[in-house]
Amino acid sequence: MSPRFDSVTTQEQKTRRNGSLRAFVIYSILAVLLYFALRNAPLIDIWNTLGNLKLWQIGSILLINAFVIVCITARWWIIVRAENPSVPFLSLIGYRLSVFAVSYFTFGPQVGGEPLQVLYLRRNHGITFARATSAVIMDKLIEFLVNFVLIGVGAWAIVRVGLFSGGGGRLTLSLIGLGILLATPLVYAILLYMGRHPMSAIVNPRSNQKKSKTIRVILAAEQMASIFSRRHVRSMFLAILVSLAAIVGIAVEYFLMVGFLGMNISVIQMFAALTAMQIAFLIPLPGGLGALEASQVFALGAFGQSASAAISLTLLMRARDILNGGIGLLLAGRGVTK
Repeated sequence: MSPRFDSVTTQEQKTRRNGSLRAFVIYSILAVLLYFALRNAPLIDIWNTLGNLKLWQIGSILLINAFVIVCITARWWIIVRAENPSVPFLSLIGYRLSVFAVSYFTFGPQVGGEPLQVLYLRRNHGITFARATSAVIMDKLIEFLVNFVLIGVGAWAIVRVGLFSGGGGRLTLSLIGLGILLATPLVYAILLYMGRHPMSAIVNPRSNQKKSKTIRVILAAEQMASIFSRRHVRSMFLAILVSLAAIVGIAVEYFLMVGFLGMNISVIQMFAALTAMQIAFLIPLPGGLGALEASQVFALGAFGQSASAAISLTLLMRARDILNGGIGLLLAGRGVTK
């Protein structure tokens, strides 16, 4: 046996050992992450809540949830496909679940998995970091635009049903702050379309010093996003439409959950409670843990529903999210270890 062959064999063995070690480390981290995310989750109560539902009701919720995931993925796919037609849709569904898992099980206002989106596009489809980052920027921008439209409608519903009846001055200030928040993604989108780059102006050093690789990627990505918003208006419109369809799916899913649990509330009250849920997920806690429960107990309690009914609703939501997140973690671990 030649020394060269021995060297190749040794290198292959070393590569396999390194791959096995990397897989062990990654799956260990994911297991620890999942443990800390689930250790405070009332799994027995979730199981009891699910046990009170009929099989067709659970199937309906899962079907609507799948529709929402497909729509959210389609928004990202439309943006990516505008300049990279070869990227398959089904692959992006797995990526999206992995991104959801990272965002849901870690601290932060339902963000954090975006670097994983960039990584998947770069490594699996040969898209440059700058172009992948620009696609993620457009994806999140449209998501924020549509979600804040929902929050805007919900804010109107909250005022309409008098959910916050006291403290008129504070309510006015809160609504003004909410209005500014709602306007931020719209203003950013308009600036991008006009060829302005707000993010670049913030991170780009004024001096002539050498820019870091991260800053260079941000500058290039925002410039590409700006070009995309002007060059691919049709794709932007389609992405907004499917994102609106996802919002409709979320509202229908919430309405079904409320009905299956025997709660009787009006459509306006539903939007108010749904908005309270959306705001709770902005709290920088894994899955809005605690904030979600408090928001539903408060909102639904104001509409005459019992605290136990509100908690049952949040348990049903937890069961859905843990299922999606668990699948996402498995896919993330499998994808990163390849």
